Amino acid sequence: MNRIERVVETIVFNSRWLVVPFLLGLIVGLVAVVYKFVLKLAEFIMQIPTTGPADVMVGILTLVDLTLVANLIVIVICSSYENFVARIDPAEYPDWPEGVIRIGFSGLKQKLLGSIVAIAAVNVLEWFMDIERHADNVKLAWVVGILLAFAVAMLVLAIADRVSKGDASR
Repeated sequence: MNRIERVVETIVFNSRWLVVPFLLGLIVGLVAVVYKFVLKLAEFIMQIPTTGPADVMVGILTLVDLTLVANLIVIVICSSYENFVARIDPAEYPDWPEGVIRIGFSGLKQKLLGSIVAIAAVNVLEWFMDIERHADNVKLAWVVGILLAFAVAMLVLAIADRVSKGDASR
């Protein structure tokens, strides 16, 4: 029975490598975000001379939104690799930013939700900056409602993490 148990444990433990294709897919997604960013940047630069200040702000917010999405993807790729596939030794990579390695599951949840809230906030700002074109009050209410829901979820998660850390120290 011990031998069967070891074989099953080995299969289960090595199944973590099945996460790698998902991470590679996210890298492809990151390349797509970079491509979209370059296109939006070029479009933004071309339109600057003929647009007003509000349109410039909306263009900048669009670039910020894409940047936040790219940062979110990088955090997920690096932390997922380290948490589920293989450890990354910071001593071997002293130039790597601390924000992409040594992120536990709790920290990952906070960073993910924080990034999602920031992305939603940028989208709300885009709506408000371009309110003349987005006159649909129902859609605006949904956008703000979703932002508030994410913010409340982040707050609840932070409180739950704090409470669970307090219980773990007892």
